[in-house]
Amino acid sequence: MGDKIEQENLPVVRLDRQLKYQGNILKIYEDTVVANGHEAHWDYIHHDGAAAVLPVTDDGKILMVRQYRNALDRFTLEIPAGKLDEPDEPKVECAYRELEEETGYRVENQGKLEYLMSLNTTVAFCDEAIDIFVAHHLIPSRQHLDEDEVINVEAWELKDLEDLIYNGTITDGKTIAAIMAYARKYRSTDKRDEALS
Repeated sequence: MGDKIEQENLPVVRLDRQLKYQGNILKIYEDTVVANGHEAHWDYIHHDGAAAVLPVTDDGKILMVRQYRNALDRFTLEIPAGKLDEPDEPKVECAYRELEEETGYRVENQGKLEYLMSLNTTVAFCDEAIDIFVAHHLIPSRQHLDEDEVINVEAWELKDLEDLIYNGTITDGKTIAAIMAYARKYRSTDKRDEALS
């Protein structure tokens, strides 16, 4: 145990950070650091952050969005999500907006979104942080897609989404985390849990 604590306290000193590329949603830097007494060059990607929402219909189905993802060169099945409009935008505000924009459903107000969890998507080289919310009591509205977005909305049973995770069809990290956390928090009927309560 002592070795682990010692390792966690080893200093990493950043000597320099140089911006190498700035895109629409990312800034890519090269950091020069001293780690364990050795100089190294590390990639670092800054992302302003995002929010996502797991929308649950009155009959218990989960609304998912199917969209093309250029990085994977294929369509993926995900929960609705989007980047913050400004770095200091409250994430619940972003989730509220993205729910309606992507699914065509909304909730009465931001306060109706239930916080589920926070996650960092790629801790080795990117600081992207996403807050995930759950939306119940959905109100029909309409999609407000960007002109380059094509998003199809699909209603799924939770158990079928879990199967898609276990068979490797759903690979998006935020979606997997959200579905599994939702299943555990809202739908768990584990007999051991009942015995402990």
